[in-house]
Amino acid sequence: MRATLRWAHSDLRTHRGEALFMVLATAGIVASLLLATALFGYATNPWQRVFAQARGAHVWLHTTASADTGRLIGLDGVQTVAGPYSTESVTVADRGTRAFVELRATAGRPTVGRPLLTTGRWLDAGDPDGVVLESRLARSLLAEPGDSLTLPGTARTLTVVGIAESAEPRYSPGDRPGLVWAPPAAVRAPGGRVVGLRLTDPDDTDYVVQRAVTLLGAGAVSEVSTWQQARGEAQGDNRLLGQILGLFGLGALLAAGFAVHGAIATRIRGHLRDISVLKTIGFTPAQVVRIFLLQHVAYALLGAVAAAALTWGPGSRLPGRLGDAVGVWHGLPGHTAALVAVPVGAVLFIGAVTGLAAWRAGRVPPVPVPRSAAPAGGRLTSLARRALGLRVPPALVLGWHRAFPRRPRTLATVGRLALPLLLIVVAMSAWTTIDRFQSTPERMGLPASLTVRTDGGIGDQETRALLDRAPRVAAAYPGVEVAALVPGQTATIALRGLGTHRDPYPYAVAEGRAPRGPDEAVAGQGLLDLLDVHVGDWVRMTVGDQPQILHIVGRSIEPENAGRVISTSLDTLQDNDPKLAPTLYQLRLRPGADPHAVAGALAAAGLGHLDVHPVTNPADGLSPLRGVVVGLIAVLALIGLIELLTAIGGTVRESERDLPALKAIGLSPRQITAITVTATGCTALASALVGTAVGLPLAHWLIDAQGHSSGIGAGIAQSPSWRLVLLLGSAAVLGAVALSALPAARATRRRLADTLSAMA
Repeated sequence: MRATLRWAHSDLRTHRGEALFMVLATAGIVASLLLATALFGYATNPWQRVFAQARGAHVWLHTTASADTGRLIGLDGVQTVAGPYSTESVTVADRGTRAFVELRATAGRPTVGRPLLTTGRWLDAGDPDGVVLESRLARSLLAEPGDSLTLPGTARTLTVVGIAESAEPRYSPGDRPGLVWAPPAAVRAPGGRVVGLRLTDPDDTDYVVQRAVTLLGAGAVSEVSTWQQARGEAQGDNRLLGQILGLFGLGALLAAGFAVHGAIATRIRGHLRDISVLKTIGFTPAQVVRIFLLQHVAYALLGAVAAAALTWGPGSRLPGRLGDAVGVWHGLPGHTAALVAVPVGAVLFIGAVTGLAAWRAGRVPPVPVPRSAAPAGGRLTSLARRALGLRVPPALVLGWHRAFPRRPRTLATVGRLALPLLLIVVAMSAWTTIDRFQSTPERMGLPASLTVRTDGGIGDQETRALLDRAPRVAAAYPGVEVAALVPGQTATIALRGLGTHRDPYPYAVAEGRAPRGPDEAVAGQGLLDLLDVHVGDWVRMTVGDQPQILHIVGRSIEPENAGRVISTSLDTLQDNDPKLAPTLYQLRLRPGADPHAVAGALAAAGLGHLDVHPVTNPADGLSPLRGVVVGLIAVLALIGLIELLTAIGGTVRESERDLPALKAIGLSPRQITAITVTATGCTALASALVGTAVGLPLAHWLIDAQGHSSGIGAGIAQSPSWRLVLLLGSAAVLGAVALSALPAARATRRRLADTLSAMA
């Protein structure tokens, strides 16, 4: 055991930098995997906890006031019915911030879909103007108990008495109204009713929705929302961040495993004589394997423990969503098991890879086998001889020849070094895609910067005139958005009519073409998947009791409503239903205009009749990803540095075999050094080319696959600029050249006797 420790200590002193990089890389990998686990728990648990404590309804149906909802309790699969509650759609304002909300008349504390109070108190029949706000709506309005909400255009006011959490779909400015629980006396102009269904089997949601709509009549149901939809919206970007962290963490772990395997294999080839001596003095093959195994498992264990300690301790103080996720994760029941399982799994994987490579050390014979006298690179190829004949510098020719001496070993070295570069290219592509969402949103399905909604107190002509007079508004596209029942009546989708035939809306079409004629429409990926249709198909949907039949001529990039959107021109919808009038306007601003400043000016000019909101950009929720990408690139760079040091060590040891011959033919020490440096640079160049060639299409496939699964659709992936890719490749090659210069120069200064001894 003492000899084993002395060997490990001697090897550690010789390869201090490599050991440090191994510890840091393992710490970064384990930290990435632990943060991914925390984000997955953070994405799922809060909504699940609220749904369980509130006895949430699995289905919410918005119906007309005359619908006979009492019959729903007799449906098969329906356990309990919540409501019906009368509703009124109004606009409220607080501290200059406005929001479109649904007032829900709630006489008592519901038993199904029960709001969970976080601040304040519940409704009191003696306070007819006291209301309770859903928590996300309250955050948007910056409202607290005691604040007064005004209803623009009226003299009414509402007093906030409480804030509560709900498991229903959350408030989204310009997309989904906020939820406000109010006494029945506060709902003065009911426009419909809402009823919740709690099911005996949540897996039967689609079937129960279809039966409920059939029972009430399609014309009586205006909107359907389900628990799956609410859960997906609640998880949102947190789950995506977790997926990205987990993907890169696993990729980095694989790259680290290959790097360790290559480092041990190279070290074994360089210490064959020492290993033979160990066996000669009595070391068994198992003991030799154990030397390498324990040494590298100790490095991995040190890094894993450091990552677990950092995640457990100061991890909750990380800025933004990552800190919140770690804080919530600490309170989950399975976090301790995950905190142990993830580091142990990473260490076991590295240990398995280490054992596979160290097994070769156990097979080294006790008596050293003389190495072949043939040059490491083999005979010169005809191309190399022709290059020497053309007076190409011998260092370049021999360096290129030495870079690829044995095809299997060369391919393995290039592949191990290319893997971290490949993952860095993927990370850079993710960064570029997020940046394009913010810099050129019109190419990513967000041509408009502001959404304007009217409350009916101002006509279409007056609204258009007001928007035309706004100096910072480049274009205003009138439109209407309604909830439509899909065929089969199992869910609702968003049906939009935007722009006119004369002034069409600038859709970002990823497949097919934009709608130009009557009854033509474009659809988001989420809608195509929901209905199992493709571009070129006709679809039929129902708005109230009015059918709409549209021809899908293109697939648009739709960041909103999980892509469950079908869009056509306002003219087409008005041709099918003349009663439809514009209720919203999508505004494209002039370059340099501040959306928030323009929104404030338009809201003031509308005298309380306009609800103006900036369009939500999905990239805003992914801002923590920038820091994550930087951290992942640093971890991958460490892994690449480990592999690069391994490749340099192997190249230098191979060059020592040819040193006497190179000196004998008259090459100077500087030329011999240049051969090794050129060989290392060529290997790094080949790895950079392979990593870029494979990484760019892989990044496109991964990002588009994520866009497809989220409903946005494929076609959002963006590659980093060629300057950035060239900078990455140049950094890899120049770094390899710089790192190899010193050990190559030292090798040329070795005494001839030492070199001949090493060849023995």
